[in-house]
Amino acid sequence: MIIRSKAPLRVSFGGGGTDVPPYPDLRGGAVLNATIDKHVYASLTPTNNGEIHVTSLDLDTTLRYDVTQRLDYDGHLDFVKAIVKLMNVDKGFDLLLHCDAPPGCGLGTSSAEVVAIIGAFREWLSLPLGTYDIAELAYKAEREEVKLAGGRQDQYASTHGGINFIEFLGRTTIVNPLRIPSEIIAELQYRSILCYTGKTRLSAGIIQDQSQRLVQGQEEALKAFDETKALAFSMKNSLLLGKLSEFGKLLDQGWLHKKKFSPMITSQLIDKLYAIAIESGALGGKLLGAGGGGFLFVFCDINKKQNVAKSLVQGGGQIMDFSLEFQGLQSWVVKESPNAI
Repeated sequence: MIIRSKAPLRVSFGGGGTDVPPYPDLRGGAVLNATIDKHVYASLTPTNNGEIHVTSLDLDTTLRYDVTQRLDYDGHLDFVKAIVKLMNVDKGFDLLLHCDAPPGCGLGTSSAEVVAIIGAFREWLSLPLGTYDIAELAYKAEREEVKLAGGRQDQYASTHGGINFIEFLGRTTIVNPLRIPSEIIAELQYRSILCYTGKTRLSAGIIQDQSQRLVQGQEEALKAFDETKALAFSMKNSLLLGKLSEFGKLLDQGWLHKKKFSPMITSQLIDKLYAIAIESGALGGKLLGAGGGGFLFVFCDINKKQNVAKSLVQGGGQIMDFSLEFQGLQSWVVKESPNAI
């Protein structure tokens, strides 16, 4: 028996950072995001040898140990160890992991990987876990077990899929799927660009810095978070009403506020590429993820998209084709023998 699962990556339009403690506890956070047709894949084969064998194609690394061994979090595929512990897995298995995008690119890859692994285990062990259960378990594995700094939006986006407005009130999370007409979705997608800056980053240090600024009560940081949350509500309304040019301009405002979270969020290259996009006709955009590198999301007028994309490539960016994805976590059992012709 072989079990497969896949969990989609996401783009965050607005409110990113307000899902990261301590802000949700202080003010309540809100984000607007959408999943895309880039995924993390997990392939699990149960074994009878009492061993756990994990291979990550993206990290070019493997992990092998006996199911009776104590697991230490040492930076080596710790997410798998955390899930094995939390889900009380006491059987041997082989697990293969792969992602459509590089780690640390701002598309929520680490959370999607955790969600995909949980999905494979759920299918294998026939566990009655719903979407909220899986998202919260993924959060616990990342934030409480492995202690990787971050928020809650990625786990919930990847598990649920689609375009969602997600609210965070302390530890309570509410996912509001948006019912957007198909013609608005088509227009949103047609006018959007994903540009890879060529740099990946570790988000934990950036997140810790912005959280520390809130803890210290820095007024500029708190105001930036408040305005970022307010913009997420405005972006949601713009999408629902089909006011996409207004949506693009709100993206630009959101990026200006996000840069105030921490000086580590942007870089000379990111600022250069963003300026190129605006000068070439983009209405707005933002860096995805915590900051420091990864993908820029850019929104354009219809007749300016090709010029913006060409200018970004000339400036050193890489354009990635994508479509919006409305399916969240999926898992299935492979019926055919892997050696069948």
